[in-house]
Amino acid sequence: METKNSESFISPKKSSFLKDIAIFVIIAIAVILPIRFFVAQPFIVDGASMDPTFATSQYLIVDEISYRFASVSRGDVVVFKYPRDTKKYYIKRIIGLPEETVKIDGTKVTIINKEYPQGFILKEEYVEPSNNVASKSQVTLSKNQYFVMGDNRKASYDSRSWGPLEKKLIIGRPFVRLFPLDKIALFPGESLAEK
Repeated sequence: METKNSESFISPKKSSFLKDIAIFVIIAIAVILPIRFFVAQPFIVDGASMDPTFATSQYLIVDEISYRFASVSRGDVVVFKYPRDTKKYYIKRIIGLPEETVKIDGTKVTIINKEYPQGFILKEEYVEPSNNVASKSQVTLSKNQYFVMGDNRKASYDSRSWGPLEKKLIIGRPFVRLFPLDKIALFPGESLAEK
């Protein structure tokens, strides 16, 4: 008895295949580009200014959308456009918030604001004693300004040198560290600093 094969066969056409590839590419671009430019962006750390929190060659994905809905907090690590050359990107930690006064005396950072008119000393567990350096300055921030510093104070070129950071220059915060593999983490650099 002869049995019929119930399998269906499709004979591909080159024009149909090319059309499908073109549609796939268009859809992929339509989905990926908005994510890449408006939601998340990859960055590779270059330099020692955030040691030991972040090191050279670490691969980060930066969340570019959170700060559109939430405010920047003290202790957050942010990626931003360098105020003196907006083609360059820096990574630093938020130390001072808008309308606060940041006073640095030696290695002690004091924050003066409405809640603490006499000021409070910032607890900075992310700064290793061997990475700290004494300096002296005082800056009062305006409505849309932040004071940022690197965790490695000896190697950081930051608000102590070039002044406050405007809010509009903040790109986002590191959402995930993907490389090296033994350092993979969500929200790397989160701090327990006083907020």
